[in-house]
Amino acid sequence: MPAMRKIPVNLGDRSYAVRVGPGLLDELGRTVASLPHAGRAVVICDSNVAAIYAGTAQKSLAKARVAGEVLMFPAGEESKVLPVYCRLMDEVLGLTPPIDRNTVVVALGGGVTGDLAGFVAATALRGLRLIQCPTSLLADVDSSVGGKTGLDHPAGKNLIGAFHQPAAVLIDVNTLTTLDRRQLLSGLAECVKHAFIRDETLLDFIEARTADILACQTDTMAELIERNVRIKAAIVSADERESGVRAHLNFGHTIGHAIETSVGLGNITHGQAVALGMVAACKIAVTRGMAPPAALVRLEGALDSLGLATRENGLDARQLLPAMRHDKKARAGKLRFVLPTAIGEVAVVDDVTEAQINQAIRYISA
Repeated sequence: MPAMRKIPVNLGDRSYAVRVGPGLLDELGRTVASLPHAGRAVVICDSNVAAIYAGTAQKSLAKARVAGEVLMFPAGEESKVLPVYCRLMDEVLGLTPPIDRNTVVVALGGGVTGDLAGFVAATALRGLRLIQCPTSLLADVDSSVGGKTGLDHPAGKNLIGAFHQPAAVLIDVNTLTTLDRRQLLSGLAECVKHAFIRDETLLDFIEARTADILACQTDTMAELIERNVRIKAAIVSADERESGVRAHLNFGHTIGHAIETSVGLGNITHGQAVALGMVAACKIAVTRGMAPPAALVRLEGALDSLGLATRENGLDARQLLPAMRHDKKARAGKLRFVLPTAIGEVAVVDDVTEAQINQAIRYISA
């Protein structure tokens, strides 16, 4: 059996460890029991994950003599909204016996669950401890680490939320065996993103091991996840609340989030939208002379090999630009773009012209 991998996220008294390995969901009970004064857990998951993994989570909690309840919501991005959050809060606050400040919230599922359950943990009783148990590659390598929680709004994605660091993250690579291909590819887009902003050798690894990655080979996925989490953990440790280098993680997201909003949340995966956004951002960088054309060629080649589209018919700058202006990363009315300068290096700029944006959107719409 592959060894368990442990990656620290260093945030002073909010520090925690991310553990990566097969079978780690079985360790949930012991992980909750190891937290000071924790004797109760509320597991929040969507309807799809509940059918597959809620029983394993409950069994692990019972084995560790931790009282546990499972609360469920409908699967899908469309659940990451205030009405579903309010319903979950009603259920959490209506439990018998009542929850208290020692109750631990467990987010069991993908990125939607992590964001939604994380926001419940951040706001119930002004803050409960949270354990992230991601079951999708996107959540493994990105959303489960770093403390961002939030909800979508008709004006845009993730516009309501809070920073709330987990007490622990358990990444069970075995859960990837039940992930559908569309969601696997969504996570792989974020892996390419991390490579482009920080580590060209990670891109080498992805290109060399594409077949094993697409087959979810256990050792390969454990290494892929560990390498991505180390990048995310280092950035979060240096800049917890996105006042500096954490903004680099938004490569591809300015246009990507606008695409999600424009086509309707849930109609395109987050990762696929980010893949298109990365291509557009790289095109802008090449047009401005910031990045060599070879960087764009390699980015598109890597995405194509993984099965991620680099073009989407019907994208319209007249729809995307208003959504971009609502983006929470905008400053004083100016759009901020993370643009590559080389593979593994990026810069944040706020003087991208509307003409450059339009050209990039036409490029990915071709």
